[in-house]
Amino acid sequence: MAVKKFRPITPGQRFKVISTFDEITKSTPEKTLLAPRKKSGGRNKDGKMTMRYIGGGHKQQYRLIDFKREKFGIPATVHSVEYDPNRTARIALLHYVDGEKRYILAPAGIKVGQQIMSGEGVAPEVGNCLFLKDIPLGTMVHNIEMRPGQGGKIARSAGTYAQLTSRDGKYAVIKLGSGETRMILTSCLATIGTVSNADHILESHGKAGRKRWLGVRPRTRAVAMNPVDHPMGGGEGRASGGHPRSRKGLLAKGYKTRYKKKASEKYIISRKNK
Repeated sequence: MAVKKFRPITPGQRFKVISTFDEITKSTPEKTLLAPRKKSGGRNKDGKMTMRYIGGGHKQQYRLIDFKREKFGIPATVHSVEYDPNRTARIALLHYVDGEKRYILAPAGIKVGQQIMSGEGVAPEVGNCLFLKDIPLGTMVHNIEMRPGQGGKIARSAGTYAQLTSRDGKYAVIKLGSGETRMILTSCLATIGTVSNADHILESHGKAGRKRWLGVRPRTRAVAMNPVDHPMGGGEGRASGGHPRSRKGLLAKGYKTRYKKKASEKYIISRKNK
C-alpha cells in the first residue's frame, strides 16, 4: 500500500496524491453481496434540505460487510481484496468451505489464498476473529464489538487499530488510537491486526471535481454569510464574528459536547490525548 504523485501536466494533477491500489486483486464486486444505495441529496422525506453541501456524486452500490464474524469454527479462504467506495479501508471476499461468500474489512497484510477463521480455539493470526478473553495481551486488534453479538464498532476505518493492554475480571482494557483507554466485556469479538490502506491519510484530491464525484458540494464559509444565516456572519469588510461556532450557536474548537451522564461513561478509564 503506497501513494503516487503526478507530474503537474494539468492544474488538477499538481497537488493530486492517490493510492497506487497495489493490493487490489479484483475490479468487479461480488453481485450477491451488493445492495442499492440511494442518495438523498441532503433532503428529507418532504424534500426539505436538512443537510447542506450534499448532492450529486457518482452512483454507488453498497457492499454488505460481515462485521459480526459469527461463523464460528468454519474455515474461509481469502478469494480477493477489493476497493469499496463506501469506506476508506479495503475489503476482502471470503469463500467459506460451506459455500457461503462474505465480505470483511481487509486487515493489513492479508493475502489471497490465506485461510482465516473465527471463534474459540483459533490462533491469534492476522484476519482471525477471537473473543477478547482469548487474545494475547499487547495484540493490535480492529473491528471491536462494544456489546456481545452487536458486530464490530471500534477501529474500522483505514489504518486504525486498538491495543489490548490488560484484563480485569470480565472486562478487557483496550487503548484506542485516540489515546482513550476503556473497558469492554471479554465476551466481545475483535479481529487480529490493523485495518488496511493506512496510507489513506496521505491522499489529496488535488481538485474540487474529485470532491464532487464523492457527492460533496462547495462549502460556504460562515464569516462570508449574513447575520441572519449564521452566528459568525455579518460585519464590515473582512471582520469575522466572535468565537468559532456552528449554525446553531454551539461553540467549536474545544467546547465539550459529550453528555456527562452518558451510560458508557463508567467504562472509560482515561480520556483521549489532548
